[in-house]
Amino acid sequence: MALISFTLLSCGKSGDVVPNVAVNFQSDINNPALNALHSPGGAVILKGYGVAGIIIYREPDLTYAAYDACSSYQPQNHCAVTLDNNSLTCTDPCSGSKFSLADGSPVKAPATRSLKPYNINVSNFEIFVSN
Repeated sequence: MALISFTLLSCGKSGDVVPNVAVNFQSDINNPALNALHSPGGAVILKGYGVAGIIIYREPDLTYAAYDACSSYQPQNHCAVTLDNNSLTCTDPCSGSKFSLADGSPVKAPATRSLKPYNINVSNFEIFVSN
């Protein structure tokens, strides 16, 4: 009985993580909507993918990172983060939480979980984001 209680308590609430939804984004890297990605530190948010859109970030080392734009703080609210002016962080306008675009980690409370990452690949001038 104690094992069952521990197992139930360790699972947490189902609403405390960003839900899994299918993501399959593909585009020409020269698409004008992706112009910010031509420079290191550039970022874009694309609506219509994931839970609250997807963020694509161009790392200073010229690689890319991709995250769901849904804040990890109370994700059941589906609050979409917004890019900050410096493009190094994004902010949850509902809670004030901030996240690093370098690794998705929270840099300002109340969030304690990172943004949900997605797989990203760039090949032959095409960019692919998936899970």
